[in-house]
Amino acid sequence: MHRTDSSFRRHPGGGSLRRFSFRRKPTRESIQEPSSTWSFNNESNEWQLLREDGAHIQLVYNKSEHIPLKDFAAEIRGGKDIKEFILSALVLLDVQDTSIWDLMEIILRRIKQTSIPNTTTAASPSSTIPTATTTMISNTVSGNSSGHRENLNIEEIKQALFVNDRVRILAKTLQATTATETNWTYDQSWLAIMCTSPSILKRHVAIARLKNPCNFGRNCQEARFIVFILSPMKEKGTKNFLETGRTFATIFADIELRAKLLKATTQQEFISIIDKHTDNLMEQQTSVARNSLPDPFDDINNNSDLLKVKTYYCPILSDICMDLSRRLPHYFSDYYDIFKTHHGSQKVVSTAVFLYFACLLPSIAFGVLNSQVTNDQISVPKAVASQCLGGLFFSIFAGQPLIVVMTTAPLTLYVKVICILCTWYRLDFRETYALVGLWNSFFLIIFSFFGVSKVMKWSTRSTEEIFALFVSVAFLVDASAHVFQNFVGNYSTPACKHYDDYWKLRRMNESISVNTTGDFLDEPCSRDSSLLYILLTLGTVWLGTFLYKFKQTPYLTSAKRELLADYALPVSVIVMSLIGSLLFSQINLQSFPVNHEPLFVLVRFKSVTFKQIIATGGLGFSLSLLMFLDQNIAGAIVNSPANKLKKGKAFHVDLFVIAILNGWLSLFGLTWMHGALPLSPLHVKALADTEERVEQGHIQSVIVKVRETRITVLLSHILIGLSLFMRDILKQIPMPVLDGLFLYLALTSLDGNQLFERVTLFFTEQAAYPPNHYIRQVPQRKIHLFTFLQLIQLFILCFLGFSPILYTKLVLPIWLVVMVAFRYRILPKIIATKYLRALDQRL
Repeated sequence: MHRTDSSFRRHPGGGSLRRFSFRRKPTRESIQEPSSTWSFNNESNEWQLLREDGAHIQLVYNKSEHIPLKDFAAEIRGGKDIKEFILSALVLLDVQDTSIWDLMEIILRRIKQTSIPNTTTAASPSSTIPTATTTMISNTVSGNSSGHRENLNIEEIKQALFVNDRVRILAKTLQATTATETNWTYDQSWLAIMCTSPSILKRHVAIARLKNPCNFGRNCQEARFIVFILSPMKEKGTKNFLETGRTFATIFADIELRAKLLKATTQQEFISIIDKHTDNLMEQQTSVARNSLPDPFDDINNNSDLLKVKTYYCPILSDICMDLSRRLPHYFSDYYDIFKTHHGSQKVVSTAVFLYFACLLPSIAFGVLNSQVTNDQISVPKAVASQCLGGLFFSIFAGQPLIVVMTTAPLTLYVKVICILCTWYRLDFRETYALVGLWNSFFLIIFSFFGVSKVMKWSTRSTEEIFALFVSVAFLVDASAHVFQNFVGNYSTPACKHYDDYWKLRRMNESISVNTTGDFLDEPCSRDSSLLYILLTLGTVWLGTFLYKFKQTPYLTSAKRELLADYALPVSVIVMSLIGSLLFSQINLQSFPVNHEPLFVLVRFKSVTFKQIIATGGLGFSLSLLMFLDQNIAGAIVNSPANKLKKGKAFHVDLFVIAILNGWLSLFGLTWMHGALPLSPLHVKALADTEERVEQGHIQSVIVKVRETRITVLLSHILIGLSLFMRDILKQIPMPVLDGLFLYLALTSLDGNQLFERVTLFFTEQAAYPPNHYIRQVPQRKIHLFTFLQLIQLFILCFLGFSPILYTKLVLPIWLVVMVAFRYRILPKIIATKYLRALDQRL
């Protein structure tokens, strides 16, 4: 017996005691604690927690995610999926079952029946749904002439549908929500259920209309419609279970459609209502005008004073004035803004060091090429000096300081053309070079004064990426040519062949005459030099790309990974230079020549004739077209909306600065330069904060913000100028390291190049296609056709640039203009404009 206590209290109106309550007070010993038992399940290989009443305690992970409604006007799969599946879908009308388990059993068995070849379209209804009207259309796997049916495993699919056998919670569902300013609720009248299975070969869709509202869980208590999507495990990104479910969920989210479907009496009427509603939705979405992204070359400045100046007073210089109005208010902030940002000082140092190596080493490499072509009239020190002066001048006076100027492969080819013409016609190279450069500056100034850069808005993203890929190919060709020349000069020489013969005879123990050993064995065979050359070249590429991608690895901390990625290029160059110069000092490696001649010698124009001036005008105009296109393409890529720049563009000011710069360099016989690819976009990435976003299993790097500054280019080119006093040290950098740098720049510039990404789709499984916007909006055949036409244009561009025929190099700028005309005049007749807009838009 437990002790019981009575509680009394005194009545407030008198002195007698009044009984308040009479109950048993539980003591601590009398409270019965619930018990549970842990057991290990060998079948599932996991622990189980069991209550004393036999209930299983399990953990369930729920995650909700916002999914946008389907854009039937832009996403091609939307309308195709409705048209494809609505006629072949399994439709069940007025189903009486109220259990989701039983309903899924019925749907799966009907899908299994429809997957059998030659199944009749009329079948007796199941005994479990005697009043349900059904329609079943043969769903045999298409593309299989033998009529092979799917091995649909119902039990396996049911296990995938729910969390497990005991917890009957649907694993993948799609449902609409209704949101107001103060509250939100689930739309509980319909539910889309999705499932994947390795036992099926194609997608299946089933739609069930319940006779009475059913309770299928906490968030779906009055369900009248069930949409079931069954998809293979491996499916193209735009055709997977989620995209198919999103298509039908967008349709069923409309309450007006659901009201009409409730009144449908036959399956044909049911299907017809959905079909018409989809057509109306597509027309409605197509008719809506959409705001396109601003083009970098469009003027969006609405300053009334500037427009007045443009209209009445100075229509010629108006575009330069508008560029100055955008950039001048930010000029001084370009020098100190970056130090106010998070890790700003660290970014300044790392980016300046990156630009130092990325500008110095290519200028040395191109200086070597120019030195070989011009008989050292444009030497390596002159190339370094022009890079220093050009970078400083542009960083101070340019409108867009993120653009990096440098001599490029097309300019090197142009110098070679001028040198050959001077040899043919016995002209002085320095005078001819200076005249061409001055004509080029004159035409560029005219282009900038009259705002000709505006015509570059017709140069679409595809044209810019073709040229960017051409520059990468040029880097690859130059590096490969150097490796090949080294092997020809050191590996396959007559001396090496004599060495092979000597050792072959010696292994055969045959007698060797004295003359055989005395004459040719004294000549060196430098095969070790060729092997080390290719090892250092590939080692520079591997180490640089490994460190560049190191921030995507889980090693070290995030800050250290980012630091290694920022210093990828200088670390790879320094390490490989030390390996080649110290560890293999006994092997003779090719280096570049360095002289100590005066750098700044003014051209005198003593032997210039009138015919020479007129002839160089044509060469100067062709060169101005090349610089005009290259500079504006580099500016367009830097000012792309995806980079999220805030301080405005200045195409016309930049072009004017390039004109003055190259005119000045021409007078001293220094190398020309303009906005360089891929260095300018890499400069933007080096100053950017990025984040990785995962969409359907694909990782995409997105720029969050970019630090716009002049400091990085300024500091790096001051260091390049100081390097002129270290010529003997720079001479220790092996040539294979420079070639490895070319390959590194070529490979890293491929990141974000949409043309290269679409080329890889030729060899990619459809299930692994990334969920890009053009994959959703353009048919696959049109994507491949567009890419193929781009590759043809790239092939012609490479032929003109690398052809041994001299005058074809002069046609290269003209072909760039022809590519723009081809894009707007011929391509729309091959591919629809709406598809071109999706493939060619700047993001």
